[in-house]
Amino acid sequence: MPATAESRARTRAFARVIGPYVAIVPAIIAVRLPEMGSLQFFELPIIVWMTGALLLFAGLLIIANHQIWSSAPAVAISLFGWFLALRGFVLLAMPQLMARGVSGSMEMMPIAQAGMVLLAALGAWLTYIGWVRKLDATEARRAQ
Repeated sequence: MPATAESRARTRAFARVIGPYVAIVPAIIAVRLPEMGSLQFFELPIIVWMTGALLLFAGLLIIANHQIWSSAPAVAISLFGWFLALRGFVLLAMPQLMARGVSGSMEMMPIAQAGMVLLAALGAWLTYIGWVRKLDATEARRAQ
């Protein structure tokens, strides 16, 4: 299904928020990952629960407002919403599963850091889509 001007504008708006977030946070994690192994996150059940609830809420918010699958940026944003919701659900329902995954990734530090760098690159691309890329004629008229 071709993208409408409204769906392109919505994708651009989501890219303006999600892009910088996904560019900044994983880049910082990639640099600080060696020292983050000692955060003891899973030893504080209320923090785990609150984080899971916030992730689930953010994911559901994206899912409810951006089920657009017409372009690569739109797909990336929609999948990001589903990823957040799933991750939040797992943190709420099965935190021990997430804890095992985190401890496993700490044993494969270079691979985890490379994954964070790839996520940061995705965030940079979405930032470009949201803030820098030129609007086509239809989008420019709608923006005015």
